[in-house]
Amino acid sequence: MPARPILSVAELAYADRAAVRRGETLEGLMQRAGRAVARAVEARFPPQPVRVLCGPGDNGGDGYVAAAELARKGWPVVIEALAPPASPAARAARAAWTGTVAAWGDGGGEGLLIDALFGAGLNRPLDSGILRRLEALKTSGAQTVAVDLPSGLSGDTGRPVGGFAASAELTVTFQVRKPVHVLFPGRELCGEIVVADIGLGALTSDLFENDPDLWLERFPWPSTSGHKHSRGRLAVVSGGPWRTGAARLAARAGLRVGAGVVTLASPRDALAVNAAHLEAVMLVAADTADELEDACSAMDAVIIGPAAGIEDGTREKVFALGRTGAALVIDADAITVFRQSPGDLFALLDVDDVLTPHEGEFERLFPGKLTRAPTRIDAAREAALKAGAVVVLKGADTVVAHPDGRAAINLNAPPWLATAGSGDVLAGLIGGLLAQGASGFDAACAGAWIHAEAAERFGPGLVSEDLPGLVPEVLSNLYARN
Repeated sequence: MPARPILSVAELAYADRAAVRRGETLEGLMQRAGRAVARAVEARFPPQPVRVLCGPGDNGGDGYVAAAELARKGWPVVIEALAPPASPAARAARAAWTGTVAAWGDGGGEGLLIDALFGAGLNRPLDSGILRRLEALKTSGAQTVAVDLPSGLSGDTGRPVGGFAASAELTVTFQVRKPVHVLFPGRELCGEIVVADIGLGALTSDLFENDPDLWLERFPWPSTSGHKHSRGRLAVVSGGPWRTGAARLAARAGLRVGAGVVTLASPRDALAVNAAHLEAVMLVAADTADELEDACSAMDAVIIGPAAGIEDGTREKVFALGRTGAALVIDADAITVFRQSPGDLFALLDVDDVLTPHEGEFERLFPGKLTRAPTRIDAAREAALKAGAVVVLKGADTVVAHPDGRAAINLNAPPWLATAGSGDVLAGLIGGLLAQGASGFDAACAGAWIHAEAAERFGPGLVSEDLPGLVPEVLSNLYARN
């Protein structure tokens, strides 16, 4: 299947207009959208009273169509209209409704609530009367289905336009997701998200859902004639004797994801500690930057940062690795040591190197960008362009951004990943894929997805040491799909 794009509100509006130019009608698109809402409701809820809140725009028009479809199937439906329909398509949908239309604010929230008040184009806060009504309905305990998105959210940012936005147990959107469906808090407020095809055709964007359809056809599977060196050589830089575990987590992840040879480059005073915990992972002594450069001169990829130490020596080692020609994964401490001079780091990176900051580390390299940018997507894109490298902005809605403007958002990360060391495993997965020849963007996207999928398969109680051992099952399923 093709990669699934994520479109902005403006891009979706353009797609609607393009469909009309091809011969579709807005009334026809509205009919398909409303019927899709009704089908999703029928599939998930038993027949029960339904109250549909209809606004004046096309979102409200979708609500009238959904109401008519449910009523035709025998569901008791009442429409509560905020205002008369404003668009021709919505007026046609209203004219076709022959059931009850209650006055705004009339009645309770018994049964199921369908929120068709405001769509993704909302650009002003909800007024106090609407807020009071939505809050009253929510406190009544009614389950809510949102048409396109819960009212009050921005379709482009996923944040409330004012101080309040509704929430839903189920959101039915159309053709593709918008940023509101993939960025928090909107993603959480939407509940379960159903994407219904309403006939807009194939859509394009440089923003994508991160799943295997985006990168699987380029995944670096080993060839039958390959050997361990042809499968890629990965090095991971270890911290000192009291800071060795993070690098070992990364090394094991790199080995599990398919790198043929993985070597831990360790300070001499940490060799014994590392040797006691390693089997298939090789071990080499490297105290100084020059020794590390020599040890990594034949490597395809190198990871530096997990518990490397926030010290000048780590900076010098990053510079040394930049001279090797290996693809680099710069993580954790190797990010923080450049907080006073991020330009020095950016100068040695290229488009297949990968930076993997969480929000705090991102702020150290790109101060103020997260707060100034409209969304995390924009911030990650701007950062990737500035760094000249792939940026993985980690979080519940991890964003992977390429300097050319492409970006992908991870949708499968479970809460169990919020545990110490999981980021080290992610760095290892990305590094292992880079070592096998994946591009920086593909390695980052695939690594983030595999990381989350492995955690989802384990579930509650996950610790980071579990993650590398879960990777083979995920890879097996990907290989069968491929």
